[in-house]
Amino acid sequence: MLEKIRRSDEFRENLSKILFYIAKDSKNRANNFKNSLRKEIEELTFMPLKYRKSIYFNQENIRDFIFKGYCIPYIIDEDKKKIILLDIIKWEER
Repeated sequence: MLEKIRRSDEFRENLSKILFYIAKDSKNRANNFKNSLRKEIEELTFMPLKYRKSIYFNQENIRDFIFKGYCIPYIIDEDKKKIILLDIIKWEER
């Protein structure tokens, strides 16, 4: 099991933009999105290989977590026992 989840500055910034956009329509939906995402992210520590190898990076330890139409690429750092969330972007099938 991995112990920590780190969020890159890019992830934090883009998540803020997404939440701001959703909140324009409904603050309740934005809060639900944020809370559901947080719960799913916390589960990554138990099953870090749950999601596919990233289509954006050619490394086995970088995975793509798909959540409600968004892709969150993340690095599994076994040595430091942590996961690093790199970004959150609108998901596109390749």
